[in-house]
Amino acid sequence: MDRHAHDRRRFLALTSGLTAATVAAPLLTACGAGFGGNDDKGAGSAADDVTGSFDWRREKDTTVKALLNKHPYTDALIADLKSFTAKTGIKVEYDVFPEDNYFDKLTVDLSSGRASYDVFMLGAYMVWQYGPPGWLEDLGPWMRNSSATGAEWDQADFFPNLLQADQWSLKAGAPLGRGGQYALPWGWETNVVAYNTEVFAKLGLKPAETFDELRELAGVIKKKAPGAGFDGMYGIAVRGSRSWATIHPGFMTMYARDGLHDFTVKGGKLTPAMNTPRAVAFTRDWAGMVKQGGPPSWTSYTWYQCSSDLGAKKAGMLFDADTAAYFQAVKGASPASGKIAFHPGPKGPDGSLATNMWIWSLGMNAKSKKKSASWLFLQWATGKEHLRKGAITYNHIDPVRKSVSQDAAYKDKMRHLPGFLDTFETVVDQTKIQFTPQSQFFDATTSWAAALQEIYGGKDAGSVLDGLAGDLESKVG
Repeated sequence: MDRHAHDRRRFLALTSGLTAATVAAPLLTACGAGFGGNDDKGAGSAADDVTGSFDWRREKDTTVKALLNKHPYTDALIADLKSFTAKTGIKVEYDVFPEDNYFDKLTVDLSSGRASYDVFMLGAYMVWQYGPPGWLEDLGPWMRNSSATGAEWDQADFFPNLLQADQWSLKAGAPLGRGGQYALPWGWETNVVAYNTEVFAKLGLKPAETFDELRELAGVIKKKAPGAGFDGMYGIAVRGSRSWATIHPGFMTMYARDGLHDFTVKGGKLTPAMNTPRAVAFTRDWAGMVKQGGPPSWTSYTWYQCSSDLGAKKAGMLFDADTAAYFQAVKGASPASGKIAFHPGPKGPDGSLATNMWIWSLGMNAKSKKKSASWLFLQWATGKEHLRKGAITYNHIDPVRKSVSQDAAYKDKMRHLPGFLDTFETVVDQTKIQFTPQSQFFDATTSWAAALQEIYGGKDAGSVLDGLAGDLESKVG
């Protein structure tokens, strides 16, 4: 379930060790602007070979091989695969790996060119790593071909910011939402605040509307909760391990709401911006909040520890993925279930609720020999029927489709979680990937997390962040 526990250094070591011939592989053609490009078919795409009326059974008796990460979304998919086979006549064989070695497995397979797997799960950030070498099929031509894509797939039903997150021109620093569609959003998470309603009521507290209030709340809870019957409770759980995953949830969300950027882009050149005076002040305050109101072993904290502490009534608040709280809040899941509420979190100085996100996406191997059948699978897996069933019957939340998010049965399922639906609807349109696309993303953000640890440990924020910026400028500039 923890998508981020894996140390990305192993992933980076694998990708950085690729042969020059592999890295120099021809790039896929970037197609059009907007989601899936324009109305013209892509030059040379296998999608051009699909003609005639759309037919779900055009590839019957074919077998597609999928590589999947162990996750509740995967559980929902596997439970419904018989429906896909009945609809299409296509059999799906799959391997499921925990994230401890999932991306190692995927990276090795893609870089080898063997195409052991036709389709696979990936995070939107991985497009920045896998796209430039030409490992990912551009799905834009498939989306635009009415012979390949049924009308009921309804591209307009996706939240547009989610489709944009998987679309890129493959140029470092270029904005998302233009170029090839290298994956499809499948399941995602917005980063918000969840809190223990019991301790808030006991101490007479209200959710924070500003970052200053959040820092104060964290300290108040850590100081007063134990005396109010919440033994060992601290104020706020946020990630702290030396991993890219420490930067992207709560930290990057609040950083973006403060109007701050990781890089500035001018003339195609990326310049680190995490050492501007405002960024230094924010980072110092974030580390101070953790020092004052966070857990004592913060530098080891991952998704698991943050989520578990909220559920165990060790943390009064959590600023992380809404799913990290959801899996503790559902009935009977933890000691805190039934006593967890959701809130959009603090606004920026100008009222901003800009929010960073994680998206589990589905992609196709550019080397696959079964692209037509693979596209039918991707179309079904991201279609309304399956995603509605996954959201209502299983735990495939948050919905990537507007129709599922507004479905009465889905709303009934989520309504018992105080604030969940209101929070989702408040931030959904302001949620996007807040980072600048570039292939050194994992290395850069892991270094950023290390710098954050140093500041937490007492080193001068300005000096540490100047050092980080100088190091990154030589790598990504």
